[in-house]
Amino acid sequence: MPDLLIELLSEEIPARMQANAAEDLKRLVTDGLAEAGLSHDDATSYVTPRRLILTVAGLPKVSPATREERKGPSVSAPEKALDGFLRSTGLSKEDLEARDGRKGQVWFAVIEREGRPASQIVAEVLDAVIREFPWPKSMRWGSGSLRWVRPLHSIICLLCDADESQVVDLEIDGIRAGDRTVGHRFMAPESISVTSTADYLAKMNGAKVVLSAKGREEIIMREATRLADERGLELVEDKSLLAEVAGLVEWPVVLLGEIGEEFLDLPPEVLQASMRVHQKFFSARDSSGRITHFIAVADRETADKGATIMAGNQKVLRARLSDAKFFWENDLRVARDGMKAWTEMLGKVTFHNRLGSQAERIDRISTLAGEVASALGADPDGAISAALIAKADLSSEMVYEFAELQGIMGEHYARAAGYSDEVARVAREHYQPLGPSDDVPNGHLSIAVALADKIDTLAGFWAMDEKPTGSKDPFALRRAALGVIRLILENDLRISFVEIATKSGLRAALAVEEHDSEAAGRNAEAKALHDKTRGDPGIGDEGLTLPRGILEFLHDRMKVFLRGKGLRHDVIDACLAMPGADDLTLLVKRSTALSEFLDTEDGDNLTQGFKRAHNILKQAEEKDGVEYALVPDPKLAETDEERSLFDALERAEAAIRPAMRAEDFESAMSAMANLRGPIDGFFDEVQVNAADESLRRNRLNLLHRISETCLAVADLSRIEG
Repeated sequence: MPDLLIELLSEEIPARMQANAAEDLKRLVTDGLAEAGLSHDDATSYVTPRRLILTVAGLPKVSPATREERKGPSVSAPEKALDGFLRSTGLSKEDLEARDGRKGQVWFAVIEREGRPASQIVAEVLDAVIREFPWPKSMRWGSGSLRWVRPLHSIICLLCDADESQVVDLEIDGIRAGDRTVGHRFMAPESISVTSTADYLAKMNGAKVVLSAKGREEIIMREATRLADERGLELVEDKSLLAEVAGLVEWPVVLLGEIGEEFLDLPPEVLQASMRVHQKFFSARDSSGRITHFIAVADRETADKGATIMAGNQKVLRARLSDAKFFWENDLRVARDGMKAWTEMLGKVTFHNRLGSQAERIDRISTLAGEVASALGADPDGAISAALIAKADLSSEMVYEFAELQGIMGEHYARAAGYSDEVARVAREHYQPLGPSDDVPNGHLSIAVALADKIDTLAGFWAMDEKPTGSKDPFALRRAALGVIRLILENDLRISFVEIATKSGLRAALAVEEHDSEAAGRNAEAKALHDKTRGDPGIGDEGLTLPRGILEFLHDRMKVFLRGKGLRHDVIDACLAMPGADDLTLLVKRSTALSEFLDTEDGDNLTQGFKRAHNILKQAEEKDGVEYALVPDPKLAETDEERSLFDALERAEAAIRPAMRAEDFESAMSAMANLRGPIDGFFDEVQVNAADESLRRNRLNLLHRISETCLAVADLSRIEG
């Protein structure tokens, strides 16, 4: 059985596109072959800056013959129906068979297809794949019509087995498939002829091309670590840069260089950013933690062992770091003057045309940060002070040049301005967490400002009705919501989200009204409430629409977050229906206890008993048109099982009430579990819908008491199954 080798050689493919392109080539080709009836053993894709490669093992030489029987219309059907059937099968009427069916004779088509050579199928599949390849961006060149990420130079398409190799007959836009390629652009540019997959892999390595992206990463890491170790240095890990650099070279050659002494006083983050962004250099630090060296990855070996390359790199690096040093020294002068110039500049920077400037947003955040700090028992004045300077570095020259350093530079500048370490850390930490794996700050001031920042973002875009829809979230509101959730849960905070979001939401609504004349009518309600409370927005029903909408969004994100930690969505829903659902820490605590309870036999059976009682009660209330919510009379109990249930409910209620007040959900669940036996016994021995109407009403009231007792712990009606 032959193997298939495909190589698509082009100009340099952007590093960010390479991994997906290799997977797309593998998926599209193998899917196309399978659809055409060609099975295979395994497929492997490779990618380098200049080439996409796919190897497919174990293809048959010919696709299997097929025979298909297809049922058509009735023999007595109109001619139009028969014509449509004939078109779909490609047959004529004479080729059809009339067979007896349950309602008379029916036309049947027998479609037999002979097997086709693998080379013919491969040519068709690869032609379609190349012409319709899903590049994020593509281009045309010359006078041709083909679109590719960069000009395509050559195609290898080879079917080969132990006996022979066959070039697949394929031509695309003037490029004819063959069995020849070239090696490394500089070190092995000569034409290379290949006869098989193994031959290709061996010759590429000999031609200074490492086909595997993972292999290039391993070479870079191994050599970079070795060079650093030899000088007593430590390589600074950077996985994303490693993947990018591996996509820039076909034959990685790792070189170590030294940073000029005059630049070593720059903050390490500045050195890293300048080298990483502009020159794709890795950083290496000495035993004291200073970044003193850089590691470059060249794409060729040279006779002088990279000396010329490093001389050029160091010349460019010196120019880059000279710029960074200029920015740093200028920024320090502003910082030591209290950063006032920067905060004033933020008044001229628009955050959003309907929410005002960055300065206006910072005013909202600082006010909210003080309120959050008060709710947390922290220093509100400290939180306000920290919030007012947390984003000052957005006006700095360094952050203008390296946007990824926002917050990081803010911490350096705040210290230079004389602020305490705790306040300075807020500038960096209030952006956190930036993602699901990012650290969460634990200092009270950082928590307060980080929550205020993210809640103001949510409130502002909710006030403008700019909510995420489906997969679209242009303002990263899902990330902001996840940040709020993680800040609250991982710091075990106990705050009322609705109270905080109401205050933030009203300020955001007023900001929108001020900057958007169209919002005047929509936000008149918010303004009226603001006027009524003299600028100190409270929590009346009039102002709850927006914060409740944000809370619902937060709950949706929280379900996703907690499902990732093993909590079922119906368990979360059962707890969301309870009072205090805007206290996210309380919600998780209750959900965790309920989940553990439902995993027990008592929990599962009690849920079924509750649902049975709840359903019988609802059916009776709908039938009778009344609500059975009176206190049942134990004197009307006729059986031991009925009396046992009364006693059990008394004991459970006496235990559940104080346990719920103390948020001791485990004890509340345990007390509820004790109802399982009495409820089972009651339903086994007692007929609820008794002939005696007074007994029936009393027993229905008893079912209501069962329902209310369980609902005091969690809404078990929302539990599935």
